[in-house]
Formats: sequence, structure tokens, C-alpha cells
Amino acid sequence: MTSRARPAPGGGTVVEIAPERLVGWVNRFSGRNDGLADITADADGVTVQGGDGTTARLQAPFGPMDPAAGEPLEALLAHLAHLGGTGMGLILVRAGAHSVGVARDGRVLSSSTDRAYVQGRTAAGGWSQQRFARRRGNQRTAALEDSADAAARVLGPLVTGPAAAVRLLVTAGDGPAVTEVLSDPRLAAVAALPRRHFGDIAEPRRAVLDEVAGRSLAVEILVRGVDPPMSRARVR
Repeated sequence: MTSRARPAPGGGTVVEIAPERLVGWVNRFSGRNDGLADITADADGVTVQGGDGTTARLQAPFGPMDPAAGEPLEALLAHLAHLGGTGMGLILVRAGAHSVGVARDGRVLSSSTDRAYVQGRTAAGGWSQQRFARRRGNQRTAALEDSADAAARVLGPLVTGPAAAVRLLVTAGDGPAVTEVLSDPRLAAVAALPRRHFGDIAEPRRAVLDEVAGRSLAVEILVRGVDPPMSRARVR
């Protein structure tokens, strides 16, 4: 997978880095920020501080991790290696479309993808708009029921019992729609799995499912620099 970057709420940048690129990323961080002043680990991940005060927080996916499993970065890599062979359920939902699958080591093993027609919004008013909204709401409900049916069929048999093949869940797309799908009673065991969510996906298709499977163990890194003195708010 290629690295992804986005602005972070409150300042800074969030980047996604594949596990195999973490060591190289930390080495480059050190080179860009006057070396490493400190590196520590806790159950949620690893914090790296550059010599110039820049910090990077490496969030452990599907934590907690064991911070005593080695040096800080080694502990995170051990956590990721342990997750690598774990079966994951994938549920992608957006705009009436869904793609559901089972993945391991970033590869999709089985899947089901479909799309239902949901009308767009209208600018018309009055009774016509109300009728249109009811029709659109009914179409959306039916599409989410189809998504829940697919998730129950593909994932339901794999999440229970001591030999459960799926132990983690990755969701993506429209967060409220995913929540509604997971509220289906048939998916109670699926919804209880350790989970992470990606909101920045296109309409679910098989290619997008493959993309999300590849991102499933990516480490999110929050990078924040030290504000220049003149840019800091003056406290009165």
C-alpha cells in the first residue's frame, strides 16, 4: 500500500504506514528532525520525539499491545506480526452499495459485493418532496438490510466458537450506515469484535475491498511539530 496523509484535528498530520515500512519511516523521521530525543511505548502504541521537539505518535491497530515485548518499536512490530495471520471481517457500506469479505495477511479470501438503487436528494418542496423522501428512506432501509444479509451470510458462521476464523473487524464507508448494519441482531457477535474504521473510501466495489484489506494493519501516525514562538497564542 502507498502511504496516505491527511490533516489532523487540532493541528499536525496523520499518515498511514504499512508495517513493513515502519522502521524506514522512523529512520527518516530521525533524519528530518535532528535525531531521536526519546522513544517510549505503552499499551496504545509508540511515541517518538525528535531532537527538534517534533513528535510522532504511532497508534497500535487493534490494541492493546504489550509494551514490554521488546524495545518500543520492536514491541509494536511484534504486535503487528501477531495480528498478521488473524482472520478479519470486512464490511464496507456507502450510498446503497456494500462489499463484505474475509481477509488474512491483507488479502481477501472470500467476498460478496452488490449495489441497490437509492435515489438522490431533490430540491422540490411540498407533498412531492415528502413522498420522495419516504421513497428514498425505504430504498435506503432496503439497501442496508441487503448489506446486513450479506454480512450475516459471509461472516456470521466464522465468528463464534473456539476455532473462529474471524477475530477482528474492519469497517469502512458511511459510519452511521455501518452502525445501522451492525445493529442487526444476527451480527451481534460480529459487532463485538475488536474494530477499526476507515471513512475515506469510494463506493464499495471488489477493488475497494482489496484496498481496505491492504490497509487493515496500517499504522496511523500523528505527527506534530513545535509551533514557532511568534505563532503561539499569547496568554493574558
